[in-house]
Amino acid sequence: MGLLASTVKVTAHAVDVVRSPDAGLVILIYHRVGARTPVVVDLPTPVFDDQMSRLAETGDVLSLDDAVGRLSAGEDLTGHQVITFDDGTVDFVEDALPVLDKYDLPATLYVATRHIDENVPFPDGGQSATWASLADAVSSRLVTIGSHTHSHALLDRLAPADVAAELDRSIELIGDKLGVHASHFAYPKALAPTPIADRAVRERFVSAALAGTRANGPGCDVHRLLRSPIQTTDGSRWFGHKVAGGMRFEDEVRQMVNRRRYRGASA
Repeated sequence: MGLLASTVKVTAHAVDVVRSPDAGLVILIYHRVGARTPVVVDLPTPVFDDQMSRLAETGDVLSLDDAVGRLSAGEDLTGHQVITFDDGTVDFVEDALPVLDKYDLPATLYVATRHIDENVPFPDGGQSATWASLADAVSSRLVTIGSHTHSHALLDRLAPADVAAELDRSIELIGDKLGVHASHFAYPKALAPTPIADRAVRERFVSAALAGTRANGPGCDVHRLLRSPIQTTDGSRWFGHKVAGGMRFEDEVRQMVNRRRYRGASA
């Protein structure tokens, strides 16, 4: 782990000691498994296996459908977790799903449908999955498919008509290719939407997710779900803190960096 990343994590834990993490449901974000690429979100399979083993031991992992319904009803889900993946790279099927099946853990995969439909690679060497492989994943009964837009577009940069087209095309393809309705949505890059985009998402989906590295309390806005990104640099120690709802300061630093990083970007 680099010195800067290590310093941020140590500082985030120190901040948690002073500012106790919020209670509630913790939603974890994964991107890739298998260490096929050098990016910080591409976890070695043994590391992912160890993390899933730890979650399975508690018996507290919920499906997103179950969690959203219970949160909306005002239930306190402190101590529970939800597993989510973004994008739709081939490693989800080939590397992550066998581990999820091994521990009988449900997960939601938010797919950017253009990448799947046209075999468009994701950035940083991410090979897209196929519709056939995702259909097999759905048949496992462990995987819920959600929308991550059609072209991984940043909705806060689009005209209203383009926002609607991105969402509707994604829903249409998921329905046509997989025979399921996409009830859940995740914002690309976890960037907060404009009011117009927010309204369009609420009209189409039961829930929507950002980042935040915080827990979701009872009665929270399920169209602004907070999620905790898991990285190769988390190891066992920092993963445990994130599962407990901590490390919020790390996300605050990431959001500050991303505002500069994605300035002018559209996807």
